[in-house]
Amino acid sequence: MKMNITWTGQMSFSGSAPSGHEIKMDAATDIGGQNSGPRPTELLLHAVAGCTGIDIISILQKMRLNPSSFHIEIDGTRAEEHPKRFTTIHILYALEGELPEEKVVRAITLSKDKYCSVSHSLNADISVSYSINGTIGSQLIQ
Repeated sequence: MKMNITWTGQMSFSGSAPSGHEIKMDAATDIGGQNSGPRPTELLLHAVAGCTGIDIISILQKMRLNPSSFHIEIDGTRAEEHPKRFTTIHILYALEGELPEEKVVRAITLSKDKYCSVSHSLNADISVSYSINGTIGSQLIQ
């Protein structure tokens, strides 16, 4: 995968993904940016959530299960010292529908342990929890 990212002034960068979509990044105004796009670290968390979410939907559909809704909350903790990498990432998956708990756990575990290339590219500890029909799952997947 190859991408070209171009500096567009101040702290702003723009590029196109191989899929043809434009990606714009910028920094906060207090460090010289114009706040015209998300921060790279924000995009990283979005990528982890999106990658695992796509995996989970795909796996559930292969099990012939279709959530009626799916919401992801992701929270990353960063180190105090530079490079201020993510040290932990916690993901809450909230799925609704007729979904057997053991199948949801299986889909989440497969994404976390086998399929999500984004999370496997990080060395942060990632823990996930889930809810089904608004009820938090009985186990936290570490």
